[in-house]
Amino acid sequence: MIGFIIAGLVIGALARLIKPGKQNLGLLATLLLGIVGAIIGGVIANLLGTGGIFELNVLGFIVAVVAAVLLIGVAESLSGRRAVRR
Repeated sequence: MIGFIIAGLVIGALARLIKPGKQNLGLLATLLLGIVGAIIGGVIANLLGTGGIFELNVLGFIVAVVAAVLLIGVAESLSGRRAVRR
């Protein structure tokens, strides 16, 4: 479980580095989005038959980073909408 949290933090940090522009996300949001991305990557890798959901493999890691980049984009757009409404 601790390894999964660390992997989520690494995936979230990589996703923030890959996504262009400044993100207004804290460490906790980065961690949570990285963990969700890791779960999505694990599920997709499992469906493709490359390993289990909680196994660390190359395809799952790549899909997890891509999913986390997309999740960061969604989180940024949602937080931007809230800021405009105020």
